[in-house]
Amino acid sequence: MHTSEKDLADVEAVLEELAEPGGFESAEDRIAEIAPQLQKLLDGALSAGGWFDDAHESMVLKAATAPDDNERINLVRHLVLEQTRLGMLVGVAVGWELAERLAERRSGGDSD
Repeated sequence: MHTSEKDLADVEAVLEELAEPGGFESAEDRIAEIAPQLQKLLDGALSAGGWFDDAHESMVLKAATAPDDNERINLVRHLVLEQTRLGMLVGVAVGWELAERLAERRSGGDSD
């Protein structure tokens, strides 16, 4: 499904609302209830996508064994940032797909 400019504008508007103080509290409450299922789905998506393959393991080993303290700290910071970005991107993709499928079901589309 192609995302329209209106859809993107709607997403931007909601993101601005969520960025306001307290804007994320209700979402946190809802997510807390289904966090285990979401974590399992995210882990599966990251694994299936090859995000934690040999290259990732090589980066972990390099960061953990760097001889210089400053280099090791910088490599660990970089690794954490990259993992956070990947997790967020895959998490957003999972959430977007979930929203699309729920919308289809609610509109009487696919009812698998």
